[in-house]
Amino acid sequence: MTTPTTRVDFWFDPSCPWAWMTSRWVDEVALSRDLDVSWHIMSLAILNENNDVSESYRAFFPRALRYAQLVAAAKELHGDSVVKPLYDALGSRIHLGQRSDVDAVIAESLTETGLPAELASYAPSDPTADPFPFESQLRESHGSGMALVGNDVGTPIVSVNGVAFFGPVISPAPSGEQALALWDGVVAVAGYDGFFELKRSRTRDPIFAETHAAHTT
Repeated sequence: MTTPTTRVDFWFDPSCPWAWMTSRWVDEVALSRDLDVSWHIMSLAILNENNDVSESYRAFFPRALRYAQLVAAAKELHGDSVVKPLYDALGSRIHLGQRSDVDAVIAESLTETGLPAELASYAPSDPTADPFPFESQLRESHGSGMALVGNDVGTPIVSVNGVAFFGPVISPAPSGEQALALWDGVVAVAGYDGFFELKRSRTRDPIFAETHAAHTT
């Protein structure tokens, strides 16, 4: 009997290392399971715009918003199919390459994905100086994910056949049978209607197993 395709929706902020780790795990699971994954942009800057956060964390938001605006603009102008390749290109530089030269990261990522260089104009150095043409679409995408899990979580948000949850927050991203076992366990736990929270304090930073020397210069 054919196993039915599993519908997965994944909300991410390109700048979040934890979302990146979880996205690599989903990619790993998709190698062995029939997943139909749709990728959606969300924004930590939007999530925290009215929250009391540290100055150091708030200083991170303009850079993060530039990447989110870029992905939102690419989706609106070039369709859903460009979202994941652009996320991969950005994330490999931001997280694996530990790059902070935003203009170069954007330019290189657009080139890698075959998108027009002009898209960079939708991610200006001051992302709040002028109205963002796709602000409503970005907020709608962000809000559609938050509506599934509540406002006291962040990114990533994952929905599996309509059952949504925040996380999992993992480091490093598992591979092989470990990835599949984690997937089955998370989906099983999230599928219980009365389940809400399972948590322990993080004791390690993101561990990026991959290396991408070409993106570190």
